[in-house]
Amino acid sequence: MIRQIPFLIIVLLFFVSSCGQSTQDENQLMRDRIISIHDEVMPLMGKLKSLEKKANQEIKSLEDEENANPERIVELKALVVDLDAAYEGMFDWMHQYEIEDGEKSPEEVKEYLDDQLIKVTEVNSQFKEVLAKADELLPT
Repeated sequence: MIRQIPFLIIVLLFFVSSCGQSTQDENQLMRDRIISIHDEVMPLMGKLKSLEKKANQEIKSLEDEENANPERIVELKALVVDLDAAYEGMFDWMHQYEIEDGEKSPEEVKEYLDDQLIKVTEVNSQFKEVLAKADELLPT
């Protein structure tokens, strides 16, 4: 029995280290997924600002007309707010996202990355929704 103790310790250490490696691998996959969502949204930043500028120009043009449609102006102003919110939402997410794990345990990193996946997915959804709204409201 005493001869088996070193073997059991080695098996236990191997098991513990392989679990830690598995969590680290999962964390890397999660980080890659988060960055992939970021990379899908990031190229649309310029488009958001371009659409915001276009909406503001149309608002100004409508406000200069005597018989302007007030509902249209309200719709466009709401679109401008939504476009800016999506743009700022991306910057807010990027500024708070931590690339390094620091002193966190793999389990703490996993929890952090789960939260970040939710946040970046929300940013992605916000972008898609506001772009669809802009497609409806702004003539091409």
